This record gives sequence, structure tokens and C-alpha cells, in this order.
Amino acid sequence: MRRNDGELIAASIDDADAFGELFDRHYAIVHQFIHRRLGVELADELSSETFVQAFKSRDSYDAGKPDAAPWLFGIASNLIRNHARTEVRKLRAYARSGVDPVEEFAAATDARLAAGADRRTLVAALAKLSKDEREVILMFAWAELTTAQIAEAIGTAEGTVRSRLSRARKKIRDRLEAEKQKHARQSNRQEVGG
Repeated sequence: MRRNDGELIAASIDDADAFGELFDRHYAIVHQFIHRRLGVELADELSSETFVQAFKSRDSYDAGKPDAAPWLFGIASNLIRNHARTEVRKLRAYARSGVDPVEEFAAATDARLAAGADRRTLVAALAKLSKDEREVILMFAWAELTTAQIAEAIGTAEGTVRSRLSRARKKIRDRLEAEKQKHARQSNRQEVGG
């Protein structure tokens, strides 16, 4: 019978090898989340550090919680926060270059919002969000956590997460709409002038 995450963590107190199964279950998604946020240079390091910190604090984990993903993403988010400036610089660089680190972002958050949206505008909008708004929208879109899991991961109320998520979506939607209107005006000028 497959043990849930809480059972594995509890078992790892006496048998450290049990933690290896937890690592195998969650490492790839934690790594992917960090990679998308901070790039390949930091993903390996911070993903490993996430699990080192989790292992060190495993005795404080509530074994009654069957899913350790929110706990692990909370640890990862704390590590990411330490590198927040790197993330904002990276998003701004993506916005200038047009390289898309958030290909699936629009589909995960609101497919209608990003249909035909300029990717540069999208990443520029992400860079302009507050760190709290960016954190929840990326956990929702990239880590595919529920609002309850995000709340647990960052240690805040679920209502606060929903509120931040809503604000972030509105800001991104407004930015994309403004950009769409700008392009329409430019296109109209070219047609009239051409």
C-alpha cells in the first residue's frame, strides 16, 4: 500500500530512506517551479535546498496532512523570496527579448485573457506585480496549487490568497487590454497613413 506524504515524513524520523520517496514524488514539480521563476542557474541549488530544509524540519511536520506539496512550496517560496530581485530582473529581460518563460501561464490562469496576447506584455505585466501577487499567481499557474494549498504554503488566509490572485489577474488583464488597444491604434494609423 502506498503511504501518503504525512506517513512518509513520520516514517523518515526513524528511517531517513523514507524521505527519499517523498523527494521522488515532489522534486520534479518543485524544481520546475523554481526553474520557471529564477532560471536554470538557481533551480538545481534551490530545489535541493528546499528538500534539505524539509528534511531538517521534518519532525515539525503535521503527519496528519497527507499532502506535503504546500509545505514544500512554502519552503521553496521562502528561498525564492531571497532571490526576488533576480526574478524581477529576469522577467524584465524576458519582456525586452520576447523569450517566453511562461508559455502555459495564460492557459493556466485565464485562457481567454491571453488569447493572442503579446508574450512580452505578459511577462512585463508579471514583473510589475507586487511580490505577493506574483507569488500567488505563479504558485496557482505553475505549481497548480489550490488557493487553500497556497495559503498553507505562504502562511496566510485563503481569502487573502484569493484576493491577491484576483488583483493580479485584473492587473494582467488591464495591461494586456491596454497593449491590445495600443496596437489597434498603431494599426489604424498605418492604414490611414499608408
